[in-house]
Amino acid sequence: MMRQMELVERVRSYNPHADEDLLNRAYVYAMRAHGTQKRASGDPYLSHPLEVAAILTDLHLDDATIVAAVLHDTIEDTAATRSEIDQLFGKEIGALVEGLTKLKRLDLVTRKAAQAENFRKLLLAVADDVRVLLVKLADRLHNMRTLHFVAPEKRARIAEETLEIYAPLAGRMGMQGMRDELEDLAFKAAMPEANATIAERLENLRASYGASIEKIEKELAQELAVRNINAQVTGRLKHPYSIWRKMERKSIGFEQLSDVYGFRALVNNPDDCYRVLGVVHLKWAIVPGRFKDYISAPKQNDYRSIHTTVVGPGRKRVELQIRTHEMHEIAENGIAAHVLYKDGRVGGDANLSQESRAYQWLRRTIEMLNQGDTSEEFLEHTKLELFHDQVFCFTPKGRLIALPRGATPIDFAYAVHTDVGNKAVGAKINGRVSPLFSKLHNGDEVEIVRSEMQTPIAAWENLVVTGKARAAIRRATREARRTQFMGFGRQIVARAFERAGKPYSEENLKAALPRLAQPNVEDLLAAIGRGEIYAGDVIKANYADYQEERKEERKAGAVAALSEPGWFGLKKGASVVFKVPGQNSSDAAAIPIRGITSELPVRFAPNGGAVPGDRIVGIVTPGEGITIYPIQSPDLTAFDDQPDRWLDVRWDIENDQKNLFPARISVTALNEPGTLGMVASLIGETGANIENIAFANQSADFREMIIDIAVWDIKHLSTILTQLRSRAVINKVERVNG
Repeated sequence: MMRQMELVERVRSYNPHADEDLLNRAYVYAMRAHGTQKRASGDPYLSHPLEVAAILTDLHLDDATIVAAVLHDTIEDTAATRSEIDQLFGKEIGALVEGLTKLKRLDLVTRKAAQAENFRKLLLAVADDVRVLLVKLADRLHNMRTLHFVAPEKRARIAEETLEIYAPLAGRMGMQGMRDELEDLAFKAAMPEANATIAERLENLRASYGASIEKIEKELAQELAVRNINAQVTGRLKHPYSIWRKMERKSIGFEQLSDVYGFRALVNNPDDCYRVLGVVHLKWAIVPGRFKDYISAPKQNDYRSIHTTVVGPGRKRVELQIRTHEMHEIAENGIAAHVLYKDGRVGGDANLSQESRAYQWLRRTIEMLNQGDTSEEFLEHTKLELFHDQVFCFTPKGRLIALPRGATPIDFAYAVHTDVGNKAVGAKINGRVSPLFSKLHNGDEVEIVRSEMQTPIAAWENLVVTGKARAAIRRATREARRTQFMGFGRQIVARAFERAGKPYSEENLKAALPRLAQPNVEDLLAAIGRGEIYAGDVIKANYADYQEERKEERKAGAVAALSEPGWFGLKKGASVVFKVPGQNSSDAAAIPIRGITSELPVRFAPNGGAVPGDRIVGIVTPGEGITIYPIQSPDLTAFDDQPDRWLDVRWDIENDQKNLFPARISVTALNEPGTLGMVASLIGETGANIENIAFANQSADFREMIIDIAVWDIKHLSTILTQLRSRAVINKVERVNG
């Protein structure tokens, strides 16, 4: 166990002005508070907070953080109190210790839902002072170093949690040294067999290539010295977990890895970094596609370095990192390497946010907590950003946007600004119009085309990879649905008051709020629109003597309903033809489609069909034929991994040809007499056929109809949709694809 003077000396080694009295008092206080407590290993409990403090001295943190590490378990595990800590050590240290106490009470090793909620609390606890997170990471690191003393079943859960949350979080804070150790310790506990296998391979490789590594180090150092470049060159083998992760990601064996060992050149200034790069590229052939300049375009966690791979001595691939000593310190210690953590000025974060983009990311992530996402969604979004590598793209004005690998223009738009994402309708990548679902690559210039009439599409959520974009899309679609239900609810309740002969106003609704247990008028209207509250109950909440006269709803089938007066609005004896799907002019026998030359039968997609004017694709089903889908159909995602089944097809329609083609629409309308008759008549007047009607959602106030119709083309369909939307009783009309 570390002695009192040793702690003081460790801090004084990097901070000659350290407060020795403060450190000594903290050591003595913790020793007395923990007394005879023991850890699972049998060591005195005090050894744990002292080792956590030692880890933080390696990061050269300020006195307050070191003292908080020494005291971090006192409030939770001893008789110490926050007021006592404040009195003896000051309110700054008291706040840090209390923040850590709250974190210790979280049991992250639990089921997913609780783990997600606790992860929210973890980040909220560090919102005011990121030093709480640094102590927590050091605490986790020491616990991982002593994990072998923990029961096996708990050991595996802790290791999994470390790989899923703490190690990536350390990496996102730029603390690569801590991340590497956390990952290797967790990998050893979670997957001991895989770890042992890779460790054995690495040891054999070290024995085989040890001399080669030394030779490459010496040869590279000599090349640089001849050109008066002062550089420190070292070779190293990669860590077992990073090797295993790459094997899993690329589905390759150990023998197929070409960069198991790499080299690092540390120089004095950025100019020398590029001089080293020139020497290396002139002497050895580069491996195409393996060069990255993170000095010119730093990662979001402030990581800066040049990466390149060359075919070096002995025709061996050599992966080389080139950086300054200062860049190396930041690469290893990340957010903890910034000067604001070394002189006690960390209390406020205004200067820190300018100093560290890693902390900016943490702040943005914490802000997402207030955006209405569930705990599970928040954890999902954060993991997305913790794990992905990056691509760097530019706005037309030259602003650099860093995104996860696999990002789309939609991700790019939301990274620029939430409003840009919400209004995006198209994109230009390097000056060329491209789909919003295109994958972005390093160096792409992306211009987002916007429209004030646009709102995010729910399907976008499946196209994006950033947590910010997913969260914004979900919020926007939730808000759009709520606004839609509010409008629908307003129509329903206004008509209900009109039928009852009662005056309607917003004041009526406000008066009804307490009796209907609704917080505000907007929520009340949305609940009415969703069918959760019956409009008649709103009238009763205002007029206690109101008696509603209401006929029983018919439960008869479609034929009876059509032959009787009522909600459908058809007079007795009237008729509507419902054609059987598959037996009309839009059937599969002779569909005019170009791009199909085989004898296979052709049919339309079963859920919504396709009409001329749609961009279409054909999907081949062996033994069955070809199915035509509109390009926007979500059903096509089922064939994403089967490119050999896709056919490039297009319409072959003459202007005077009047074949009918299948389409599906959804109509949500007020539940009033004559509504269905009006819808059926309007569709018939346009020259379209109704082939089938199904009722998806029904309530006392509204109904949703799914109607299969046959139309000439997209213009014909648009005309029908427009005319339906113009009717007062219709709340919503949209086309359905899949």
